[in-house]
Amino acid sequence: MKIQKVGVLGCGLMGAGIAEVAAKAGYDTVVREVSDSLLEKGMGRIRRSLDRAVEKGKLEAAARDEAAGRLSGTIELSDLSDCDLVVEAIVENLDEKRKTFEALSQQVREGALFASNTSSLTITQLAVATDRPDRVVGLHFFNPVPVMKLVEVVRTILTSHEAFDTAVEFVRSLGKEPVACKDNSGFIVNRLLVPYLLDAVRALEEGVGSIEDIDKAMQLGTGYPMGPFTLLDFVGLDTTYYIANIMFDEYREKRFAPPPLLKQMVQAGRLGKKSGHGFYDYSG
Repeated sequence: MKIQKVGVLGCGLMGAGIAEVAAKAGYDTVVREVSDSLLEKGMGRIRRSLDRAVEKGKLEAAARDEAAGRLSGTIELSDLSDCDLVVEAIVENLDEKRKTFEALSQQVREGALFASNTSSLTITQLAVATDRPDRVVGLHFFNPVPVMKLVEVVRTILTSHEAFDTAVEFVRSLGKEPVACKDNSGFIVNRLLVPYLLDAVRALEEGVGSIEDIDKAMQLGTGYPMGPFTLLDFVGLDTTYYIANIMFDEYREKRFAPPPLLKQMVQAGRLGKKSGHGFYDYSG
């Protein structure tokens, strides 16, 4: 099948990024949010990102204007009815995602491909809520979407060869690099990354080193662009805590269990950069 029009559900950080790269790649793109205020906020985020790309010399002004012309926003799910691909990027909540996919089945044309940007939930749980489980895949983009090259393409035991191949080609058309993943919680990256981040917190709890020294050791010793605590603050401690709990429920292995310090910091409201304080203080 050929994808010409893309729908994106959710215009938060990830949804806005996915919509931006789709529009820049030449796809007519419609973004759906649940309210006018959230939609305007999200569309503004896309406009600012496009403007920054022009200012940095990464995008021609004409290309920015063309991409903006391919973008439209709506609060009506029915406006996605003629899309060839719909990518869901709403809140990381299983019940909400299942309700959304069930509603999509009633609104979007038969034959269209559905995808989820979930980072921790299994795609099968979402696919069975639709009328087309063979046409549902995972497309896990990474933040910030316009910059990060990787997309995990997740295939369930129900996904057809055609749907998977179409998803892979779509990712390549965005200028991204696809990797094929089995439908397990966390896929490839988070299955390896989350235990590493949790182990860093345990190391801090056990007095192995200070926050700064553990970060410096992993940067200089392994060549990572940032240490685990800097990354935790960037991702959000609440997000990591939530994902870890989902993965622990799936695997029942200690390496996925959130350590007490992480839970306490989330309870205290120290969520990272977005709250002004996490493992580091950003209030200044």
